[in-house]
Amino acid sequence: MCAADFTQGAAGSAPDVDFEARVLVCPAYGSKESRSHWHDTLEREVPFTEEALIKHLAPRQLEQLSRFHPAGAARFWGATSTHDKAMSNVRTGDVALFTGANKLLAVGEVGVIFVNREVADTLWPPSPGGKSWHTVYSLRDFVPAEVPYEELAALVGYSKNYKFYSQLVLKGDKARAVIDGLRITTRTVLEQLGIEEPPARDPLPVQRAELEQQHTPVVSFERAMAATLYRREEQPLVMEFCATLAVAAERFRSPVGFCDIYLQGPDSVEVIEAKSRTEHAYVREALSQLLDYAPHSPRPVDRLAVLLPDAPDERELQLLHRYGVDCIHRVSPGVFRRVPAPDDRRHLMKRLWTEG
Repeated sequence: MCAADFTQGAAGSAPDVDFEARVLVCPAYGSKESRSHWHDTLEREVPFTEEALIKHLAPRQLEQLSRFHPAGAARFWGATSTHDKAMSNVRTGDVALFTGANKLLAVGEVGVIFVNREVADTLWPPSPGGKSWHTVYSLRDFVPAEVPYEELAALVGYSKNYKFYSQLVLKGDKARAVIDGLRITTRTVLEQLGIEEPPARDPLPVQRAELEQQHTPVVSFERAMAATLYRREEQPLVMEFCATLAVAAERFRSPVGFCDIYLQGPDSVEVIEAKSRTEHAYVREALSQLLDYAPHSPRPVDRLAVLLPDAPDERELQLLHRYGVDCIHRVSPGVFRRVPAPDDRRHLMKRLWTEG
């Protein structure tokens, strides 16, 4: 069970995914050492095909890295032997939260994980008397975030003063609460649902090369916005809005993606898509996503709405109302206004929303 696992077996939903992600909470910007590691292997991708690393990688490790990171470079993080027991169960698709400076700084998705002291010590040379970060893992995705500890602690169920000083591996309800609360969508789950293509089983072979032969810049592979691990700009707006609701905000997964907000009341069902800006292109994208998600709703949809940080221009409002879609926009902190579509238009469009 991962983010949005509220609708297993529901009509119109995607096939169940046999995957329950853990959440690693990784203090990453406290000590001088960890800040140095952050700058070296999280702020930038590290080429693993250069001689300094490739000579220490076992064939299987190199094959896996090449499969998940076909550009030949990745971001890396690690753990010392103190965490061996917890890390032994970590796998591809688990979520990594990087913390420091009293907030969640970034969200990542675990890629390839292995124990290799030589690789670790090349990436992060131990200080005199220090421990090797011998458990190494790459990151399939890495997205900056800015969530105060107080909000993160509330999701986990900890005291609001909890400081996340040490590494944690959360599972079960605690992991689900974080994944759902932050609206995290991992690439691994999207691949299992068939929404994204999984990495090739037989990647092109990687050749050893001396440092002076490496003249080609590293290529970054960008993902479509609809499949972003963590939508940094929309997330604060979604969390602020959900805090005003009388019912629990959920999500549902479908063959076309994950909705932002799914509300099931006793008498109605609503799907809401959030955007960080009010320009026409953003409103149009939200509208197309809602029309794509609606036929896959576990229960027939009664309302569709777009959530925005400010009131849109009249042109954008008319576009939404033409298709029977409401607009919800932020008025002030914790205060939102709904501008409903005309009832006759919404009733006219409802049949089209729900036809699959």
